[in-house]
Amino acid sequence: MPAITLPDGSVRAFDGPVTGRALAESIGPGLARAALAMEVDGALRDLSAEIAADARVRFITRKDPEALELIRHDCAHVLAEAVQELYPGTQVTIGPAIENGFYYDFHRNEPFTPEDFPAIEAKMREIVARGAPFARRVVSRAEAVDLFVRKGERFKVELIRDLPEGEEISLYSQGEWVDLCRGPHMRTTADVGDAFKLMKVAGAYWRGKSENPVLSRIYGTAWRDRKELEAYLTMLEEAERRDHRRIGREMGLFHLQEEATGSVFWHPRGWTLYRTVEAYMRRRLDAAGYLEVRTPQLVDRRLWEASGHWEKFRHAMFLAKVEDKEEAERVYALKPMNCPCHVQIFNQGLRSYRELPLRMAEFGACHRFEPSGALHGIMRVRAFTQDDAHIFCEEHQIAAETVRFVELLSSIYRDLGFEGFRVKFSDRPDIRAGDDATWDRAEGALREACVTAGVAYELNPGEGAFYGPKLEFVLRDAIGRDWQCGTLQVDFVLPERLDATYVAEDGTRKRPVMLHRAILGSFERFLGILIEQHAGRFPLWLAPVQVVVATIVDDAAPFAEQAAAALRAAGLRVDTDLRNEKINRKVVDHIEARVPVLAVVGRREAEEGSLVLRRLPGREQEALPLAEAVRRLAAEGRAPDLSSAPVAAK
Repeated sequence: MPAITLPDGSVRAFDGPVTGRALAESIGPGLARAALAMEVDGALRDLSAEIAADARVRFITRKDPEALELIRHDCAHVLAEAVQELYPGTQVTIGPAIENGFYYDFHRNEPFTPEDFPAIEAKMREIVARGAPFARRVVSRAEAVDLFVRKGERFKVELIRDLPEGEEISLYSQGEWVDLCRGPHMRTTADVGDAFKLMKVAGAYWRGKSENPVLSRIYGTAWRDRKELEAYLTMLEEAERRDHRRIGREMGLFHLQEEATGSVFWHPRGWTLYRTVEAYMRRRLDAAGYLEVRTPQLVDRRLWEASGHWEKFRHAMFLAKVEDKEEAERVYALKPMNCPCHVQIFNQGLRSYRELPLRMAEFGACHRFEPSGALHGIMRVRAFTQDDAHIFCEEHQIAAETVRFVELLSSIYRDLGFEGFRVKFSDRPDIRAGDDATWDRAEGALREACVTAGVAYELNPGEGAFYGPKLEFVLRDAIGRDWQCGTLQVDFVLPERLDATYVAEDGTRKRPVMLHRAILGSFERFLGILIEQHAGRFPLWLAPVQVVVATIVDDAAPFAEQAAAALRAAGLRVDTDLRNEKINRKVVDHIEARVPVLAVVGRREAEEGSLVLRRLPGREQEALPLAEAVRRLAAEGRAPDLSSAPVAAK
């Protein structure tokens, strides 16, 4: 006799097992029409599932966030059915829901192309219109194998045979079409709706292994309604317009090439942007009490073994050996992270509690092997620099250091043009270092620190670092995309493994707590995000070229050079454009180059000693005496942390 507790606290009792559908109908016809699935004691289930024991139940409607994953999962099944109806002989493999959509992998002699999409989408809409119920059936392993052998689905057969012994095997049908699936699903194919679109096709190896057959992967996106779909497609168009790779080429910031896969060739303007951000970060860290260090690139594997990183990150390390008899057995690794090296600096000499908290920072160059297929412009690279820092402190100092860090991070993000962020609390992963008691302490300390810092967070289960829990700071950019950049991790493990100690106030030796923290994360990735956030049109203080002094007539060239020199003397980054071109052509060129300010000099301006300032890409112009133009632009072009200082005109 199950008692069902609903979200409002009310309880409904039944004489025997009850399905989700029957439960919804007992509550009311409106809910029965709206419910797509249900959550039973935190687990998503089909409405057809029976509830046989006391449980807490919440119904999922189209308005709930969970509905998106259900819609996308069901849409993947509809895609697979459509493909097999249109292209007999195609074998299906797997088709999960993913962020913003879904995909399905197919095995077919002739790969799919985007030209196939209109016919597939039309067939999908036909299947949705049929409204075939999703029906679940549990079968034996032998039954499942026999079914898919008869259907000629060898990939499904392989999946079934590889399932662990004793695992329940379920099939879902929608009309005559059947797939191997854990579920859950919505009520019928009609619940998918019409807010979906096929996006692209790509090759993929079966089970991700290059020795296996190549599959044809069709990606799609699906949403709750047409309004959400159109908003997403508009965002993609805007993302394409802001793509840092295209803007990087147009602005001449950087390039990448095969001879240095995953490494960035920074051009002068791009390196200026990099150095501007680095200098700003260095000033902010100096002011916040961090001590900057520099540690080696090549480090013996023995340190990585001691720290635990060898076991965890060996697959991503670039290794080096030297042809030297005395060191024949030694293996070095290009460091993938800085933390063990910072502990080595901490361990030099006798440390006292009076030195804590010790904030140690490094713009550390790191290398990690990323598969070539995962590389993406400068956002996913193999050689990168972290704005890394480690705070060695006593346990009671964790909360205060968290407050300081969150204040610093918030201020930096605002200065760089990001108004808000959200925080995820990532707790212990399945594979981790340290015992449960240590993790209890670390997680408890971080939760307490969040309370002290006033940080609200959402739980991100099992995603902590292997040595400790962490906070992940997720930025939202100008077009609504989320980027995880900053992080704060509480680590009791590494100081123990690497024997870090300090002399406590009572004269005993104790282990410091190690707070791993980053604000930008990878410089390269963050600069890619920054380029896309501003679409290359940076605020004046960040722009690689802040002002271009452009002439209208050749006679104005000497004064243009004089004006450029005055602007440079005031600390601005200035180019001149003395080409024998019409001014309109110059305006177009510098708009495309995303220069923020064009200072125009004609014969009159040269005679009067003035500049006509035009803020690009706008049309508004303002004529100012040279000294006033220099004063204004110099004040506007200073970094936010320096902007309170007065600027003298020269």
